[in-house]
Amino acid sequence: MKKLTKTLTYDASTDAVGAMLDDPAFREEVLRQQRVVRGSADVDGDVVRIEQVRSAGDVPSFARSFVGEEIVVVQTETWTSATTADVAIAIAGKPGEASGTIGLTESGSRTTQKVDLAVTVRVPLLGGRIETMVVDLLGHALDVEHRVGQEWLTSR
Repeated sequence: MKKLTKTLTYDASTDAVGAMLDDPAFREEVLRQQRVVRGSADVDGDVVRIEQVRSAGDVPSFARSFVGEEIVVVQTETWTSATTADVAIAIAGKPGEASGTIGLTESGSRTTQKVDLAVTVRVPLLGGRIETMVVDLLGHALDVEHRVGQEWLTSR
């Protein structure tokens, strides 16, 4: 198991950041800027579900037989309060997953979003290397989400 902790800071209230994270249009813009092959975002009450299909073209050769030509990732966020969510990320059809939490904390006029995830890939011999690859992929995805979020909040 590998851990990923990411702290993202926005110049906005937790209400504004929460509303952004609850907006399917924001989530779909993040997918577009992540350059996924295809993706969708759905918000149903306190549950956000994001499905994305990524090309495996950049996947190292040691992992290509594991992932195939495309990688289907389904992320489900269950918001247990306005500032806390449980996160589950499944890699469809593969023995890999991530789970953890998202927390929003406001200080002054800034909100910090902290994402804590544990990534597990159950593949003999290669699991640790693939976990590192998944952590890097998720970290990059969060960097894109943060950049899009800053632009989103500034334009509103």
